[in-house]
Order: sequence, then C-alpha cells, then structure tokens
Amino acid sequence: MIVRFLIHILIKLLGDDEELIALLLAQRVILDKLGFEDVPPVLKPQVYDYLLDSGVEFLARDYQPPTGE
Repeated sequence: MIVRFLIHILIKLLGDDEELIALLLAQRVILDKLGFEDVPPVLKPQVYDYLLDSGVEFLARDYQPPTGE
C-alpha cells in the first residue's frame, strides 16, 4: 500500500516522463525491492521491456505484453 502511494507520488512529481519512471521501477523489480505485480498497469509494458533487455523477464512471471494489433 505504501509502495503504491510512493509510486503515485513519484509519477505526479515527474509528470509525463514515463520512461524514466519505468526504468526506475524496473531497477527496483530487479533488486527485489518491488514486485512486478505492484507496477502500475500503465507502466507495465515499459517496465517489462527493460526487464527483457536486462535478460530477467522471468521476474514478470506470467505477464503477457500487449501486442501492437
């Protein structure tokens, strides 16, 4: 609950810089400070991409990124 509140505050402070927020959240998932399930739904695709680029996409468990259709 507190983590979600802090993420919400961070999003408000940084505004539209979703890439920076996604990178920060991906790093926290990698460091096991945040579960992928706690990532806001709007940022999950970007966070998943960072996890995939880092070779740790298994941290997203059964997440299926949206297809561009």
